[in-house]
Parts: sequence; C-alpha cells; structure tokens
Amino acid sequence: MIPLFQSALGTQPGYFIGTVAWILLITLPLLFSVAMMVWVDRKVWATIQMRKGPNVVGPFGLLQSFADGLKLFLKETIVPSGANQGIFLLAPAITFTLALVAWAVIPFDADYALADINVGLLYLFAVSSLGVYGIIMSGWASNSKYPFLGGLRSAAQMVSYEVSIGFVIVTIVLYAAAWSGVAHGIANGGELAARSGCVGHNADAFNLSTIVCAQRGTVLGVLNANIFNPLLIPMAVIFFVSALAETNRPPFDLPEAESELVAGYQVEYSSMSFALFQLGEYANILLMCALMTVLFLGGWLPPVDWAPLYLIPGGLWFIGKMFLVFVLIAAVKAMVPRYRYDQLMRLGWKVFLPLSLLWVLIISGWLVLSGKFGAL
Repeated sequence: MIPLFQSALGTQPGYFIGTVAWILLITLPLLFSVAMMVWVDRKVWATIQMRKGPNVVGPFGLLQSFADGLKLFLKETIVPSGANQGIFLLAPAITFTLALVAWAVIPFDADYALADINVGLLYLFAVSSLGVYGIIMSGWASNSKYPFLGGLRSAAQMVSYEVSIGFVIVTIVLYAAAWSGVAHGIANGGELAARSGCVGHNADAFNLSTIVCAQRGTVLGVLNANIFNPLLIPMAVIFFVSALAETNRPPFDLPEAESELVAGYQVEYSSMSFALFQLGEYANILLMCALMTVLFLGGWLPPVDWAPLYLIPGGLWFIGKMFLVFVLIAAVKAMVPRYRYDQLMRLGWKVFLPLSLLWVLIISGWLVLSGKFGAL
C-alpha cells in the first residue's frame, strides 16, 4: 500500500499518507471487532449456561455493545477528590494506546503488516510487558484500597506469567530458526510455496512472518501449524493459559474479582475512562488470539498444504483462526471457576515455569540431535 501512495504522491508525502492509511485500516476494523467480540463473548457465555444473552438491541442483539458504548459516552467522568488527577486520567489512555500499538507488527497475510520488522516478536513482548503500567497507575492514583490491591495483584500476575510466555516463545523461535528461510520455501514445492507467500522470505527467527512460513508443512510435510507438532502441543497449552492470566481473563480475573475487590483497579472509573479500559482489555485479548494464531496455528496458511485451500485468501484463514481462539477463551470464562490467588501463583511459578524451561531443553536437544540446527 505504501509504495502505491509513494508512486502517486512522491516519496515522503506518500510514505506518510500511506502509513496513516495503514494505521486506520488496522485500527478502525479492530475497534469494530472489539464491539462485536464483546457480543460474541456474552453470547457464548449465555449459550453454555442455557440463556439467551443479548437479544433486544438490534437484530440478534448485535447493537448491544454500541448501545453500551453510547451510554458510557453520555455519562459524567468523575474523578475522586483524593485521587492524583493527572495519573488517574492518564492510566486508561496508556492501557488503550499500548493495546493498539502492538498490532503494528501482526502479519494478517503474506506481506500484509504495517511494520514487518525482523524483531517483531521482541517488540510484541516489550509492548505487552508495558501494559501493566496502566493498571498499576490506575490502582495507585485512585487513592483507594480496592483499586490499589487490584493493581498489585495485576502486576504480580502479569509478571509471573510473562516468564512462562517468554520460554514458550523461545521454543517457537528455535523451530523458526531451524526451518525458516529461502531454502525451506523452495524445498517444499515451488507452486504451493509461492501461493503461501513464503518463497524468498527472510530468515529472521524473531520475524512473525518468518514464524508463520516456518510452519508450512511442518508436520509430515502436509500440516501447516505448530499445534500439530506433538513436541509443541504442551507449549500451546501453556501459552493459551498464560494468555488468559496475562489479559486478566477468567479464571484468572483476580485483579477485578467482584466478590473481593468490587471491580479492582477499575472501581473509581466511570464514563469514557472506564470505556478505555474495556477497549484496551478486549484489544489485548484479540492480540493474544492473533499471537496464538501466528505462533501455533499457522497464521494465514490453511491447515493443510493442499492447493485448493490456497484459493481462500490468507486473511480469511487468519481471522477465522483468531475467532476460534476467542470462542475458546469465552468458553473458559463460562465453564471454569475462578482460582484462588495462591493457586494462581503456584500454577505460574511451580508448574508452568519449570515445565516450560524443561521443554526448552528438550526441544533444543532434539533439534541438535536431529541435525536441524544446520539451518542456523
């Protein structure tokens, strides 16, 4: 898209306008998707519990999220008298902004990413790590015990599970380094490789597009996803559960447990400041769905390396896989009871951390013994 604008408007103006167009092309559908995913979340929850869910505002209740947003927009923004006003209002803006900027490196299809940088995975890890600051700031600036406790819980929880996510990412990078690059794309069939968009792709193991291309034919030369690899299935489970904890989703929604902390770090927020927290939360959930799709489900690639499946645009495969992951997240919310906080910490530090570290050793050892590191 950017070269198209540059050819029409010149190098510098074209680059600027093309970049802005890319940002809008990602941001506007993302915000619309957030509204729709709130509806899907409530519908899945209702279906599992044999209820109807939203069904009044608009056909099938599809406009319920927009009605809720309008209601929040019309409410008054109330700042507690004892709060630090600047930090109090800055916190939701930080949460929302960080939730959006992370999407810059997500490849929705071959060569369809705003910034297809060679360290995209590290960029995502860094941005997601910064997300905790918005929650800590909101808890402290509210000058109230419930938000403060919610902010502390969230900080401890997000840091704990980021460690496990880091080791999961190491295993994926090892596989990407062993199988990615030009040689992999050419060796697995010229026509299909060309359709997948992976021929001649760079071999940077931290590049998200490279990670997707490395999954092409990764199992038996036919299946296009790390989730089909028996060695990576445990890592997929750890990543999925850690993503729930990272985004404060049930059964790990301890920072906003209504039975203990009313609404946690969001207690004192109202109107659009509260709406920004909600938008940021669901944008982060969708980001984790996209990351799960890129790391384990083959990104824009079809599940099977079969020519007719490549006739379906890669973007549709990507969106479909993201939707599947989100439905699983919504189903967990309806089926699994909330953990106690000591159970949450024990799962992160005493189960996931040693298991993911052990799996890094197992996978790296297997890659060395099988000679796959010759591609590095």
